[in-house]
This record gives sequence, C-alpha cells and structure tokens, in this order.
Amino acid sequence: MPEYALSSSEFHLFRDLIYKLTGIVLSDAKRQMVQGRLQKRLRYHKMERFEEYCRLIAKEGENSEELTEFINCLTTNKTDFFREAHHFDFVAESIIPGFIQRASLGEAPRRIRVWHAGCSTGEEPYSLAITLAEALEGHGNWDIRQLASDIDTKVLAHAEQGVYEAEKLAPVPKALLRKHFLRGRDDKSDLFKVKPFLQERIAFRQINLLDKQWPIHSSVKFDMIFCRNVVIYFDKPTQKTLFARFQQYLRPGGHLFIGHSESLLGVSDAFQSLGGTIYRLPEPMEAIRKNAA
Repeated sequence: MPEYALSSSEFHLFRDLIYKLTGIVLSDAKRQMVQGRLQKRLRYHKMERFEEYCRLIAKEGENSEELTEFINCLTTNKTDFFREAHHFDFVAESIIPGFIQRASLGEAPRRIRVWHAGCSTGEEPYSLAITLAEALEGHGNWDIRQLASDIDTKVLAHAEQGVYEAEKLAPVPKALLRKHFLRGRDDKSDLFKVKPFLQERIAFRQINLLDKQWPIHSSVKFDMIFCRNVVIYFDKPTQKTLFARFQQYLRPGGHLFIGHSESLLGVSDAFQSLGGTIYRLPEPMEAIRKNAA
C-alpha cells in the first residue's frame, strides 16, 4: 500500500482527539510520528487515505474497540528494568528501613501499598517487587500489593504475562535474575518469566488518568506512587489536576516518584522535594508548621 501523507487538518483532528481522550499534547513536530504510527491501522482496515480512518473513528464513537487501538498507537511506552535506579535504591535504603522499624515497634502493620500510574510493559512494577522482596527478606511476612495501571491495553497484556527476552533483562543483576525469574527451555531459552510469588503481588488494570473517576476506592491510601515519564506529555493544567488527585490517594508521609525530566515546580506545592525527582507528602503537623513559618 502506498504511503499517503497525513494532511494538516487530519493531524489536527487526531491531535485534538488524543488530547481529549488522554491529555497527551502533540506538537506540530509530531505529525510525522502520528502518520507513521497510524499507517498500520489503515493497513489493517485496507484503507488508502487517512480521511477514511477519520470517518471510521467518528462513526464508531466513544468506547469503541477502534478508539482503544487509536490510543494504543499514539501512546509512548519506553521503559526498562531498574530505569532511574536511584529511585529503587532510595526505596531499599531510605523507605523500607522505616517500615521495618515501625512494624517491629507495633506502630504500623506489615503492609505496603504502591501504585504505578503508567506501568507500560511492566518492567517498573517488577523492578520494585524485586526491590521490596530483597529489602524485606528476613523481616517476617509482609502484605504487599502493587497496582500497575496504563491506558494501553496491549502493553498491559504484555506486563501481565511477565515474560521478557534476555536482552531486556540486561540491567537485572545475574543473582537477582536467577532468584526471581524462570528461564525458558529449548527454543525459548532466551525468554524469562517472572516467578509467581512476585506476579501475585501486582494487579494490572487499565486506567485512564484523565477519567473523572478512577476505579480506586476513595479510602485507599498508597505508601508510594510511581508516575514516571508520563506527565511530560501533559500540559500544565492537566498536570496540576493530576497531582492534586494523587495527593488524595497518597498517605501522609508517603512518597511520589516522577521521571528525571519532570518537575512539580509550578505544578504542585503539596509535596516536599527530596531531590532526584523524589517527593514526600508531609504529615499534617509538618504541613501546619511549614505554613506557620
């Protein structure tokens, strides 16, 4: 099939639609990217022009399967195991020791709750699951639950399977690879699967961060929220709304992790910066003292 160019009006239609659906902002420089990624939908439907695809999207309307495919095409899913490793080091060295101490004193239950908002193909939640398992080894049984969400249904399916090629696991130390993964046999010897005890701690769910109501009970309070390299694609008003909502779901004293090229400057002053794109939600008395100072 010949490659037809995406017209300016068609690009603007797709750009406005993806913003409405996901909050992702596409500059004019992304026109070539949009054309390239949506070509496969044209090929799938045996279409020759983008205007045909525009009509299909308009005809099928909201909540259609094609709209899901459209979103899947235009979302970015770059991720790696132990990406931005200092975040996982901080969890192991600075957060978990406090959990262990409070639990040993009877001040808090042996329970940890984490949300990965924008988990892509699962490398981040599995990296944290390994980090928690290692840091808590020898400290009794812990109730650990990780919610891993994404808007892209295809990457979620991949994440839930927990199967990765050997090259994707290069950042994982060999000792941890042997301990936490099962290697395939024969013609699948280059594939590794996350062990069941780690998979059981993670629930993968489709969540659109722009939805007015998330499928998370309002009483839930997370100890950590990871939303890394996601809001970089959002405009400032969308970011402000999102972090205000995250604040409601993070327990006082809990931690927020964002991407290395992201910042809360001019977005939210509710969180205390700890450096390295790590933030903490102050306890109520800390916030009162800060405002009084």
